[in-house]
Amino acid sequence: MNNSVDVVVIGAGQAGLSGAHHLSRAGYEPGTGFVVLDHAPAPGGAWQFRWPSLTYGKVHGMYDLPGMRLTSDDADPERPSSEVIPAYFARYERAFDLRVVRPVHVDAVRDGDDGRLLVETSAGTWAARALINATGTWDRPFWPRYPGQETFRGRQLHTAQYPGPEAFAGQRVIVVGGGASGVQHLLEIAEVAAETTWVTRRPPVFREGPFGEVRGRAAVALVEERVRRGLPPQSVVSVTGLPLTEPMLRAREKGILDRLPMFERITPDGVAWADGRHVEADTILWATGFRAAIDHLAPLRLRERGGGIAVEGTRAVRDPRVHLVGYGPSASTVGANRAGRAAVHEIQALLGAPDDSQWSPEKAAVGR
Repeated sequence: MNNSVDVVVIGAGQAGLSGAHHLSRAGYEPGTGFVVLDHAPAPGGAWQFRWPSLTYGKVHGMYDLPGMRLTSDDADPERPSSEVIPAYFARYERAFDLRVVRPVHVDAVRDGDDGRLLVETSAGTWAARALINATGTWDRPFWPRYPGQETFRGRQLHTAQYPGPEAFAGQRVIVVGGGASGVQHLLEIAEVAAETTWVTRRPPVFREGPFGEVRGRAAVALVEERVRRGLPPQSVVSVTGLPLTEPMLRAREKGILDRLPMFERITPDGVAWADGRHVEADTILWATGFRAAIDHLAPLRLRERGGGIAVEGTRAVRDPRVHLVGYGPSASTVGANRAGRAAVHEIQALLGAPDDSQWSPEKAAVGR
């Protein structure tokens, strides 16, 4: 297959669907003006892979997609988020006729000979005048490496593989990671495990009270500054802190949130610290986050010396045809919505109207 469109959107999570919606509103036709490529087998983005115990009521900060509300009738707080949100995304794709092509794996994006981008995939190659990359992080779980890791006789798994608390009944479990997922896992597992140990690199920062607009803007500005400098984005919790909920307060009273610093090495039956402390374990759960899934963009040489992609607004500084949505400051659901709209505005400024006959390879190269 070899297709030519104005814009390729990679990823059909919140960010990708937002971008596709705004492209459609701007006059780009689904299938000919733009195409959405998604590697997942069904609608729902990464939400379809979330663990069953993450009910919709436990999801923080889920915002409606542009143009369609997720109503209380559709969002039973007791249902798994892996059911509620994919069903919503599926309705959204149908309602706006977004014609997502799936499952398609994007192997690489590279320069074509005529100034277009070539998007090479498992289903053929698309040529595009611009790209919205909305691939998120779920496909790149981060596994830290520690001495002795390969000697551990128990089980090691990552948040991306978390099956729910029942799988840890009666076990001694070490949860590694100070983010929101790590705390959620810890609180769930502590209800059924024989023993839990919480380990983090830095002391966790808990915040009480509402997280208002001023604090939210300040947090986004910190992430935005890193991305502008070409540094890899930090985790959300690193700049916002952990919201102190009622379940967390109860867990803290029970000592469940008594945290230990990072261990020095892993042993066959647990983990050990330099001071001689040793904790035995049946399972080590790495709640250590994810990294941006952007390896397919490597042929475009967008990375800076700091290891990240420098972004102004949504536009990659090294290539104005490439827009990253859901990356850095737009990684939240509300941020992804806004970034999808902003990306389309910038693409319009670069390409002109969808039927602009004045487009040329020279115009696409401006600012590169």
